[in-house]
Amino acid sequence: MTADPTYLRVTTHADALAVVTDAETFSSKVSRFLQVPNGLDGEEHAAFRRALDPFFSEERMAGLEGAVRAVARRVVSDIEPGSTVEVIREVGITFAVDAMLAWLGWPQELEQELVDWVLENAAATRSGDLERTTEVAQWFDDIIGRVVDPRATRFSEPAKDVTDELIRTEVDGRQLARPEIISILRNWTGGDLGSLALCAGVVLHQIAADPRIEADVRSRRQDPEALILAIDEMLRIDDPFVSNRRVATRDTAVGGCPVARGQRLLIEWRPVNRDPERFADPDAYEPEANASGNLVWGAGPHVCPGRPLAMLELRVLLEEILDATTDLSLPADQPGERAEKPLGGWARKPVTFS
Repeated sequence: MTADPTYLRVTTHADALAVVTDAETFSSKVSRFLQVPNGLDGEEHAAFRRALDPFFSEERMAGLEGAVRAVARRVVSDIEPGSTVEVIREVGITFAVDAMLAWLGWPQELEQELVDWVLENAAATRSGDLERTTEVAQWFDDIIGRVVDPRATRFSEPAKDVTDELIRTEVDGRQLARPEIISILRNWTGGDLGSLALCAGVVLHQIAADPRIEADVRSRRQDPEALILAIDEMLRIDDPFVSNRRVATRDTAVGGCPVARGQRLLIEWRPVNRDPERFADPDAYEPEANASGNLVWGAGPHVCPGRPLAMLELRVLLEEILDATTDLSLPADQPGERAEKPLGGWARKPVTFS
C-alpha cells in the first residue's frame, strides 16, 4: 500500500481483499451524492441488496437471454465480413445501450440520446472537470426522470417491465422514494453502459491479438460457464475497472501500514488483479487456474450486484461474434488508443472480423 496527499492506494491482492471484505472498518459512504446500494453500509446496504439482488437472479437472467441475443445478433449482423470495426463505439456502446433498453423496457427512441450520453460521459470523466461531470450526471438523471415519472401515476396497473417492478419495490416495508429510484437506475445503467463497452473492447482485443486465446475461446463456445471463465480471465489481465474508494471508520492498519480514522483509501483494481504474489505470471491466460483469485467484480458485501447481467450480455455478444466469424485480428496500421484514467481498457480499438 502506498500513500498520496489524499488517498492511501491499495495495490496488492491481499490488502484489497482485506479492505473490501471488512465493510465495518472500511465504509463505502464516500460520495456526497446518494448512491444506492453501492454507497451504503451495514444493514441499510443489506436491506437494499435483499430487495434488489433478485432482479439479477439466475432465473431472471435466463428469461432475459433471448432478448439480449436478439440485440447481439442485430449488432453483429451489421458488421460487413472482412471489415475492420472500431469495437468500442460500433459494437460495445450500441450493444450496451440496446441491451439495456430491452432489459428495462425503455423506449427505443432513447437509443441515440443514450449513445450520445455514453460518449459525453466518457469525455467528461477523462477531463476531470467537476462542472462538466456534474452536468453529464444531471443529463442522465433527467433521462431517467422522463422514463420514471409518468409511470408513478400508474401504480394500480400491473407491472409491465423491470422499471415498473422497481418503482413498486419496497425496502423494509416502505416504498422506494424517487431519489432512491433515480439512484438505483443510475447505478444499474449509467456506469454499466460505458463499462460494458469497455469490457467488450478488452475481450475482443485479446482474442484478436493472441491466436492461442482465440483458439481456446472458440473451443468453449458450446459451454457457457467455460466461456464466462474465459471472459473473466481476459478482464483480469486488462481490467477496465480502475478503482473503488473506501474510508476508514476507525484507526486500523492495512498491510502493516497505519490507517487513521477518516483516511480515504483507493483500491486500484488493475495492479490488484495483476499482483505477482497472487498470479505468478499476471500476463498468462489461465482461466481455470486464476478464477478463485479474480477480483474484477470485487468481493465481500459490496461485490458487484450486476455481474450476472454483465456476464450474460458479454457471453451472448461473444457467442454471436464467434458464430459469425472464423477469425478476429488486429489491423497493423490501426493500433487503437488506450483509455485514460479514471477509465480502463481501450478508448478506441479497431478489430478485423473475418
